[in-house]
Amino acid sequence: MTIVIIFVGILMIISAIYAVEAKKMLDSFISLSLLSLLSVFLFVIMKAPDVAITEAAVGAGLTTAVLILALQRVGGDGK
Repeated sequence: MTIVIIFVGILMIISAIYAVEAKKMLDSFISLSLLSLLSVFLFVIMKAPDVAITEAAVGAGLTTAVLILALQRVGGDGK
């Protein structure tokens, strides 16, 4: 189980770095959504299902939707 936690942690670090370094904002939003979903996985492993459900709803779902809608509204071309 420790190996899985370390692997997910490394994926979270990679996702966070990619979110900052991505050239297109849409790629950055997708990477942030992945980071949130990976944190949901860790919360489930740590036996905190209430926090995992909240993070899945707000972090992965609502925040990603709002960011993508804002990008469309501003008329960003993804750069």
